Formats: sequence, C-alpha cells, structure tokens
Amino acid sequence: MVNTNAIRGSRVGSGPMGESERGQSAPRIVVSYWCAHDHETRPSFATDGEISVPDTWDCPRCGLPAGQDRTAPPEAPRIEPYKTHLAYVKERRSDQDGAALLDEALERLRDRGHGGPAS
Repeated sequence: MVNTNAIRGSRVGSGPMGESERGQSAPRIVVSYWCAHDHETRPSFATDGEISVPDTWDCPRCGLPAGQDRTAPPEAPRIEPYKTHLAYVKERRSDQDGAALLDEALERLRDRGHGGPAS
C-alpha cells in the first residue's frame, strides 16, 4: 500500500471559492423579525430589482410566526383539534333530524325482518 500525505478525495484548486472567482454577490438588506418568545431572526433579502420583504417569517427556533414589530409579534395560528365523523355529522344535523333518521332506519329494518321472504 502506498503511504501518501494527500487528503483522500481532494484535488488541487478544490478549496473554497471567493468573490473573485464567483463574481460579486447581490446587494442585500437584513430584516429583523421577532416571535412571541422574543426570538430574533435576521434573514437577508436581495435589493436588486423589486424588494419583496414578507410581513411574517417562521421562527427557526420555535416555529411560531415572527413579525417586524418586536412589541407586537403575530399570534400563533389556532390549531383545530381532530374531528370525528360523528362530530361533522352533528354539525350538519340537529338532534331532531338525527332522531327522525334513526327512527326511519329502524322502521326499514323491522319491515325487512317481518315482511321479507321466508328463509
């Protein structure tokens, strides 16, 4: 086996590129956002052309929405709990409608049981 001092997988000129090799970076603006836990996030946005800075930004530490006003951060979104099929049905029907449907279904079952063909 050959013993060499070269770093495996590297080649000459594979070092980090600087601005002289990549070109100049676009002019940028840094905007501060604060969440309800007072975490500050400072993303940067390119200023060439039309500047489009969003009103809110998701906090990378806690995930809450962050705004540009430190004294009044945006409220956390309300998370709706999981609803069962029965909960959705109860939203669409009153108790009286449900009772009428149940009576109708039970009547059909009773008729099928007594008036049907003999088995």
